[in-house]
Amino acid sequence: MSAERKRATVRTLRYGAISLLLYILLYLFNVEILARSREGGWSFILPMAIAFLFSIVHGGFTGQFWELFGIRARTTKK
Repeated sequence: MSAERKRATVRTLRYGAISLLLYILLYLFNVEILARSREGGWSFILPMAIAFLFSIVHGGFTGQFWELFGIRARTTKK
């Protein structure tokens, strides 16, 4: 296994582990998160921040996953 492939594998596993951890935390603390977001004021930002965090981490995982298998977007020449 080449060094680049090892790095890609480690990055993929790292993003996957972080994504899994976020889903577990969301499951465990869903009641607290809902209660906090219903308090009013600026608390409505909490669910949006969580969704943004999930988007960043899961997007990183998905990108690294496809990169690991060598699948890339097709580029078009202009």
